[in-house]
Amino acid sequence: MAQLRVNPTRMEMKRLQTRYQTARKGHKLLKDKRDELMRQFLDIVREDKALRIKVEASLADYYASFGIASAVTGPQMMETALICPKKEGELDVVYKNLMSVTVPEFRLQVRTDGSRDSYNYGMAFTSGELDLSLAALGTVMEDMIRMAELEKRAQLLAEEIERTRRRVNALEHILMPQYLEAIKTIKMKLDENERGNITRLMKVKDMMLQAQLRGKREDEEEEDLTE
Repeated sequence: MAQLRVNPTRMEMKRLQTRYQTARKGHKLLKDKRDELMRQFLDIVREDKALRIKVEASLADYYASFGIASAVTGPQMMETALICPKKEGELDVVYKNLMSVTVPEFRLQVRTDGSRDSYNYGMAFTSGELDLSLAALGTVMEDMIRMAELEKRAQLLAEEIERTRRRVNALEHILMPQYLEAIKTIKMKLDENERGNITRLMKVKDMMLQAQLRGKREDEEEEDLTE
């Protein structure tokens, strides 16, 4: 791990301590964000899984009914029956913010021609299986759109979770240890300087005491000579 190059001063240590506290707060906020993103991601995945099971069962019913209808109805009659749609759909996409992630929301609007009958073909030359298959397909459409919405949300949340995880790891394993190591280095250097200053002061004090003692002895010797 690369070390920060810093000046061993108290002002620099104070600045690094402030940065370290800021990094700790940011680390906690990012961890909380990551945990909440994971919770929402798992909720979406569970809902999508249940919806996928439902959609696959509905599509299986549709294909079974449509296969029987295709077998008992001629290809030309089937093409004529399905050539003109009875309903038209319009898919609107709106966006909303989910934990600082912009996610889509799909809204299906279905328009009909206003007639009461549900089919755009006559009943005389088509089988009831075709009616069942189209009914099954109509019920599954909204679920398929909802499933597409959920899977897109899951993709976007997974990308944001990965970005947040990298930031948390960078703070936890790189930046914060660098700050702590730099603070420790400065503190050791300051303590060493302080011990050196104390040692010098004690040495100066001893030299002053020795000088005073020598001066006192010299004064006493002069007094003895004068007597």
